[in-house]
Amino acid sequence: MNDQPRTTSRSGGRAARRAARASALPDHLRPVRPGMEGGTYKPLSSKDLERIHKAALQALETIGLADAPASGIEYLVNAGCTLGEDGRVRFPPSVVEDVLAKANRAVTLYSRDGKTDLVLKGSRVHYGTAGAAVHMVDVEGREYRDSTVQDLHDAARICEQLDNIHFVQRPMVCRDITDNLEMDLNTIYACCSGTFKHVGTSFTDPGYVAPAVEMLHMIAGGEEKWRERPFVSNTNCFVVPPMKFATESCQVMEECVKAGMPILLLSAGMAGATAPSTIAGAIVQATAECLAGLVYVNAISPGAPAVFGTWPFGLDLRTGAMSVGSGEQALLSAGCAQMHKFYDLPGGAAAGASDSKLPDMQAGWEQMCSNVMTGLAGLNMVYEAAGMHSSLLGFCHESLILSDDLIGQAQRCVRGIEVSDDTLALDQIAQVCLEGPGHYLGTDETLGRMQLDYVYPSFGDRTSPKEWAELGKPDLVEKAIARKNEILSTPSPARFDPALDSDLRDKFNIHLPV
Repeated sequence: MNDQPRTTSRSGGRAARRAARASALPDHLRPVRPGMEGGTYKPLSSKDLERIHKAALQALETIGLADAPASGIEYLVNAGCTLGEDGRVRFPPSVVEDVLAKANRAVTLYSRDGKTDLVLKGSRVHYGTAGAAVHMVDVEGREYRDSTVQDLHDAARICEQLDNIHFVQRPMVCRDITDNLEMDLNTIYACCSGTFKHVGTSFTDPGYVAPAVEMLHMIAGGEEKWRERPFVSNTNCFVVPPMKFATESCQVMEECVKAGMPILLLSAGMAGATAPSTIAGAIVQATAECLAGLVYVNAISPGAPAVFGTWPFGLDLRTGAMSVGSGEQALLSAGCAQMHKFYDLPGGAAAGASDSKLPDMQAGWEQMCSNVMTGLAGLNMVYEAAGMHSSLLGFCHESLILSDDLIGQAQRCVRGIEVSDDTLALDQIAQVCLEGPGHYLGTDETLGRMQLDYVYPSFGDRTSPKEWAELGKPDLVEKAIARKNEILSTPSPARFDPALDSDLRDKFNIHLPV
C-alpha cells in the first residue's frame, strides 16, 4: 500500500523529466560550460614556481631582449628599462614587479552578439581553435591540400554550432589569397561572418592594422561600439625565441593596443631548438619573454587587455621534428598555466593538437592528454584544442567536430567531483537497500541528475557490438562528415546583414562568394 503513491508520483516525474530532456538545458544547468574552474592539477610546487619566477627575472635583468623597434625602445626605456651598448633591452626586477602589480587581473574577450563572452581570470577554463595551419586534411581522400578562405569560413561556421568550442582563433591560413593585406582582411571577414564567438587573428604588417580596424568599426557599427566590445583580438608573436623581439610584430602590437584590441602575447619557443630542452628551462624562457611583453604593452597603454601567452612547444629530439602531441607538451602547457596563476594574470597556452596526420587513435590519445591536463591545471585559454594535426601543419573539419565530444569529456574532468549531502547520497542508499528494488536504475534521483552530472557524446559510440552491427556498423569519421555537411548546408546565423555585407564588399576586396 505504501509503495503505490510513490510509484504514481515517480511515473509523473519521469514523464516530466523526459519532456525536459527533449529540450536544451539552460547554461547554468549544463554539466559542462565555458569558464568552469580548474586548477586542481599542480605539477609544479610553490617552491618550483618561485624559482621559475626568480630565474625569469634574472634572465630579463642580465640577458634582456634584442631587436626591439625604435618605438619599442622608447616605450620601454621610458618605463624604466635600460638599453645596453649591445642593443639589448634589459628589465630591472623592480620594473617588472611594478607592472605585475598594476596589470589587468581579468580580461573579457567579447563575442559579437554578447551571448558567448569569455571572462578570463583565476582558473576559469576555455577551449578553442588556433594554429594557422597551411593545409587542410581531406579525410575521404586521406591527403593534404592547401587551405583556402572558404575552408576558414567553413571552420568558423562549424565552430558556431559546437558548444564546447568557446572561441575561434584563426586555425588556418588563406593560401589562395596571395596579397598579404587582402589575406589579413579576408581572414577577419571569413571568421566574423561565420561565428559570433570571439575571434583571434594576426597581421603580417603594421600598416595592415588600420584598414582592418576600419573593417571592424563597420562590423561593430562604429568606433565607439567597437571600443566598448572588441570582439576580435590580436594574436601577436612579439618575440622570436630565444630572447629577441620580432620587430614588425611589435609594431603591429603597438597599433593594435592603440586601437583597443586585446593582445595575446605569444612566445612560442621550441624546447631543444629555440628554447632550453628541459621543461623547466623552456617555461623560464617563455615566462621571461611574456613578462617583457607585459611591460611593453603596459608602457603603451597602462592596463591594456593582454593575455599571458606562454606557448613553448616540444621537439622529438631524435629527429628534430615538432611534437605537439607528447606528454612533455602537456606538462609544458600545464606548468605554464600554473605560472599564470602564480602571477594572477589571464593566460593561454597550446594544447589539444596532434602529431597524427588523420583523426585516428593516435590523435585521440594525444588530443585528450593535453586538453585534460591543461584544463585541470586551470588554463584560461586552451588554444589549438580542436582540429589540429601533423604538428600544426594540417587542420581538419571532421576532427574539429569530433573534438567537441572530446573537449566535453575533458571539461567534465575539469568540473571534478562535488561533495555535498545530496551527492553523498546516503538517503538514496538507505531507500534502495532497505525499501527499494536493490538498484538505482530509474530512481527519481538518478533520472533527475542524469543531465546535470553526466556528459554524453554526440558521436562516440556506446552501443553493444550487436546494436552496432544492427545500425550498419557506423564509423566515427563518417558520422563527422555527415554532421559537417549538415552544418554547411545552411547559412551561418552570424552572417552579416545584406546592407553591411554590400558595404564591406564595396570597401574591401572580399574573396568569399556572396
